[in-house]
Amino acid sequence: MQVASSNSYIHSAFSENAALRIGFYSGACLSLIFAGWLVIANRVPFLEPIALERNIIAASLLGVIACIPLIRFYRLPAELLLSGLVAWTFLSLTYRAFSFKFVLLEQYYSAFHVFVLGAISYLVFATISWVGTIIWRVHATSGSHTHH
Repeated sequence: MQVASSNSYIHSAFSENAALRIGFYSGACLSLIFAGWLVIANRVPFLEPIALERNIIAASLLGVIACIPLIRFYRLPAELLLSGLVAWTFLSLTYRAFSFKFVLLEQYYSAFHVFVLGAISYLVFATISWVGTIIWRVHATSGSHTHH
């Protein structure tokens, strides 16, 4: 009986929390793009002459998908941070899983470094959002007062 109630709680929290949902879906997309990029780069040799273009396209796609939490929650810093961290955690776990098969991945960056890179980025954007929200609220309250 306890398992059923915990499953319904998780489903309820996921369906009611937009930040978790957006983070989950963004993370899934980031992971799929990264997996596709890695497989294409290592298993499709005829694309090697356009490796630079392939890498630019893949990195751009990752950047666009990573911006989804920023765009969706630009005025809600806590939700922005939660959503971004959930998404980037998925990407970091995917990176870690692929580093077992593609051992050279760990030579460049460890999965922890990848996670920290994303976490710091989302922290910076959440901080900017927080400061911007404070300024916007102060400006809105000072503009509502009449000056005699």
